[in-house]
Amino acid sequence: MADRAAQDAFQLRLAAVVMAATALLWLAANWAGQRYAWPAKYAFLADLAAMGGFVWSLLVTWRIWRRRTPSDN
Repeated sequence: MADRAAQDAFQLRLAAVVMAATALLWLAANWAGQRYAWPAKYAFLADLAAMGGFVWSLLVTWRIWRRRTPSDN
């Protein structure tokens, strides 16, 4: 049980780091796109990558939350 808790804590820290890094990189990509007048397709690519990072983090945290929540069955 303690091993599972340590693994969950590691996964939650990883998800938090991914969320923070995704937000910072997404903001930096948007700033650079405006500053250097990149084509819109690169903005969409940065948005898609950011959505991927956020969805992955959401799925990891949801899976851990479901594992910790007692079942009604």
